[in-house]
Amino acid sequence: MSGDDWIAANQCVLVAEFARLKAQLAGKDVADAARAGAAARAAMEPAAAIDVIAAAFGLSDFERDILLLCAGVEMDPPLAAACALHGETAHSPYATFNLALAKFAEPHWSALAPVRPLRAWRLVEIRDERALASNRLCIDERILHFLAGINFLDPRLRPLLRPAVGEAPPETARLPAVDQAIERIAAGGAAVLQLVGDDTTSQVDVARQIAARLGRSLHTLRAADIPASAHEADAFATLWQRESILLTSALLVRMEDTSTHAIARFIERLAGMVFIAARTAIPLSRSNGCIRIGLPDAAERKRLWQRALGPQGAQLNGALDAVAAHFRLSGSDIEVVARESLANASDSSSLERSLWQACKRSARSDLDGLAQRVEPVATWRDLVLPPPQIATLHQIGAQVRQRLKVYEEWGFGGCGARGVGITVLFSGESGTGKTMAAEVLANELHLDLYRIDLASTVSKYIGETEKNLGRVFDAAEDSGAILLFDEADALFGKRSEVKDSHDRYANIEVSYLLQRMELYRGLAILTTNLKAALDPAFQRRLRFVVQFPFPEETQRELIWRSVFPHAVPREGIEYAKLARLNVAGGSIRNIAVNAAFLAADAGKPVNMNHLLQSARGEAGKRERPFSDAEMRGWA
Repeated sequence: MSGDDWIAANQCVLVAEFARLKAQLAGKDVADAARAGAAARAAMEPAAAIDVIAAAFGLSDFERDILLLCAGVEMDPPLAAACALHGETAHSPYATFNLALAKFAEPHWSALAPVRPLRAWRLVEIRDERALASNRLCIDERILHFLAGINFLDPRLRPLLRPAVGEAPPETARLPAVDQAIERIAAGGAAVLQLVGDDTTSQVDVARQIAARLGRSLHTLRAADIPASAHEADAFATLWQRESILLTSALLVRMEDTSTHAIARFIERLAGMVFIAARTAIPLSRSNGCIRIGLPDAAERKRLWQRALGPQGAQLNGALDAVAAHFRLSGSDIEVVARESLANASDSSSLERSLWQACKRSARSDLDGLAQRVEPVATWRDLVLPPPQIATLHQIGAQVRQRLKVYEEWGFGGCGARGVGITVLFSGESGTGKTMAAEVLANELHLDLYRIDLASTVSKYIGETEKNLGRVFDAAEDSGAILLFDEADALFGKRSEVKDSHDRYANIEVSYLLQRMELYRGLAILTTNLKAALDPAFQRRLRFVVQFPFPEETQRELIWRSVFPHAVPREGIEYAKLARLNVAGGSIRNIAVNAAFLAADAGKPVNMNHLLQSARGEAGKRERPFSDAEMRGWA
């Protein structure tokens, strides 16, 4: 039966049911209305909406008639008028329990008990403040629309639930555990299935595939959106269980970082088919086990890229090695990015650029809300350092580029997950170029650079700092981003002797961070002005330590010569004299920028007088004036 034909037949059933109720209220014979309803039902497939509700929620005939009476008051004016005629007071066009008890067959007082279906499933609501039997009974709006043949997600749940649409990629469709889980659920086993691992996209794909093969749609819910109070959580669970029946849908709860104990209690409350997507399994009394769904390793990602890009992928030579090594994307994400890149590329060169940028956009979304993205603009020409430090930075870049070959093809990654990342320490005074060096590496490697904001990471509440850092590391693992921890000694300081609970929890934070850094697979850069303040156990885990020395006079002259952009008008600048000023590169830039503002305001090119005035202002910040020898001959 087509949709329009079913709706018309469903309306005929409702008309017949309302006619039967009006006959009962008037004390007349209901045979004609009953025959009309039976005739309408005979040609219907699937069943009428009222019959679906009565069967799904276990309504007795009396409860079914109460629900129809409440619906008729809203949909059938003559039935509303009949209720007013028989109501306790004149002109009261609404249903009451007293009216149902007096007029309907096989009445029972328990029909309005909170544990019976009408109220347990919130099919009807009791209004007013009078005695229970004379209170106004109203049908829930969602149920009213369903009876009329309109089926949609309850508006009260719509802000929290999202329909999961799409097709499962071939990798998830071939998982043997999927077939086994479907067999267990179909055989009547507990319909709570945990999808465990770091491939969050494929977790949704697998849940959708299992639900579809069992004849259900799928909705997703963030665990953080589950109401905190027990009363609100219970109401939410009731509404969802009702929706799971009316929409024939399953629910996927995405755990993220929410308390597992609270979520476990909520899930135990639910009936129907429930999936849990989490990085690790949570303890449940009823569960259909776990399916482990992890992101593909670098070698598998390369194979997926080759398949998704087809013949054009073969033209990229070694570019796919870098893409597979840097970006931990799922199989479905790889297919999406490949399609987007192929559509935007005209040749192999543009395909490589398009592919890299699309990967960065796809992977950065989770990290953008956790750390500050820094747009890298500095290049090797901007970095003034001694040759040994420059050589070490080049070596760091080479190790990032060649991770796939060394760890996957040559087998060094087979010894375990620890130590496969690259953690480096940039140590030196403020303004010596540590952050600029991080920008240079990000620019050369074409990777995103994220600065970790200590204000949003470190928390006074026990365990919150570890959670915040865990979220950052998890998101960075997938994005291939470079993490920059400025003032790292604040996070990775030495563990102290335990004298009270504060010392104990501070030491736990440091220990957690040391372990998490060792497991991190990407490039993490830490900067500090106080290398001695770092925990010795952390220094052992460093791959490289780069000491940024205070620039000598020849290096300062190079910095002065490169600090002014080409568009800045200059007049009479003597770089050798400027280099006598004993300041680091950061202060040199401050002086140059402030001098440029002075010159712009005066309508003149930047000259030594502007630089002298700006330098004195910089000295005022330090509360230590420059010597006459440093500034002799400036003006």
